[in-house]
Amino acid sequence: MASSCSFLLLAALLALVSWQATSSDPIPLQDFCVADMHSPVRVNGFVCKNPMDVNADDFFKAAALDKPRVTNKVGSNVTLINVMQIAGLNTLGISIARIDYAPLGQNPPHTHPRATEILTVLEGTLYVGFVTSNLPAPNRNKFLSKVLNKGDVFVFPVGLIHFQFNPNPHQPAVAIAALSSQNPGAITIANAVFGSDPAISDDVLAKAFQVEKNTIDWLQAQFWENNHN
Repeated sequence: MASSCSFLLLAALLALVSWQATSSDPIPLQDFCVADMHSPVRVNGFVCKNPMDVNADDFFKAAALDKPRVTNKVGSNVTLINVMQIAGLNTLGISIARIDYAPLGQNPPHTHPRATEILTVLEGTLYVGFVTSNLPAPNRNKFLSKVLNKGDVFVFPVGLIHFQFNPNPHQPAVAIAALSSQNPGAITIANAVFGSDPAISDDVLAKAFQVEKNTIDWLQAQFWENNHN
């Protein structure tokens, strides 16, 4: 009986220690931490500016998100407002973007490594979708898609490859996206794979995509334009 009690006590103590070691504050420990862009100290994010030096402009940007943007050759333009534009976003875990789509334009397959995205259609129609990860089965690389109209909302889970496409050949579309990071990052799949610097070996890509090397060489020779501003 004593041995059993000792074991249970030890297990309880280990559980308590483990909980203390892994617990953390789910929210910031102060009202705000405006990014000090001039500090030489490097941290995950930015060092806090002295609160006495903070003013309203640290939380403001005249971004003109109500104005249309010129789209690029893939037919889209992403105007992202993150911590680099508004220093007050530091540690708050949120950013926003306006996305303009030309007729038949798209925001090509990409991923945000640090953020979930929630997208709202302001004008037009969008065909959107994302693909699940390789594992586990049976949902391996499952493709989920939806046609969105004005006022509709769709969520893209963090890290998953997703896209938006304007199927209308005559009318542009506009959306606003909120992202759960002050700096969500964006990896456009085609740009990263075929437009990296230096280039990924064509032997590697030919094997990965099961095509001839001259196909890879042609793809790598293209100009992979960035649609993020």
